[in-house]
Amino acid sequence: MKLELPALPYATNALEPHMSAQTFSFHHAKHHNAYVVKGNELLEGSGIVANTLEELVKAAAKVGGALFNNVGQCYNHEFFWKSMKPNGGGAPTGAIAAKIDADFGSYDNFKKEFVAGGVGQFGSGWVWLVLDGGKLKIAKSANAETPLTSGATPIIVCDVWEHAYYLDFQNRRPDFLACFVDNLLNWDFANANLAKA
Repeated sequence: MKLELPALPYATNALEPHMSAQTFSFHHAKHHNAYVVKGNELLEGSGIVANTLEELVKAAAKVGGALFNNVGQCYNHEFFWKSMKPNGGGAPTGAIAAKIDADFGSYDNFKKEFVAGGVGQFGSGWVWLVLDGGKLKIAKSANAETPLTSGATPIIVCDVWEHAYYLDFQNRRPDFLACFVDNLLNWDFANANLAKA
């Protein structure tokens, strides 16, 4: 299969004022697209056969290096776009709400742990809500790494590479993460991922 730059589930300005159209368009059209282009170059002649992006990530992880970095970043970014929605965030509803209460004690505890996980990711990377061993947990990954390769099921992700927030928040990563949870997080997507797990 070939990598493709996915159509966005909303307009580039739909997340304003929490994420500017400038940040979003640079991030999607420049950064994400660069991984698609380079990833497809590296996939040529690799012999990798996959039917889904998830399968492609797992196969590329066995090869490692630049191939995995580009394929992994395509997966992570596509998951990130779906992890947000206009007028999102706040306390969850549905099955994910009960699961968060069971595994974190409360939504407030989840938010604290999620923000702390993102702040604590040194350098570039991601903070995830994952289902691992039947329990929701906060996971961090550096660069292009993804919980898919360690057997956990991704539920939600936030990008903490500086290009994800620097134009809007400068060096205030904690503020960006709190804004993501309060205003952007797509609980419908989280519930769908939990239901498939």
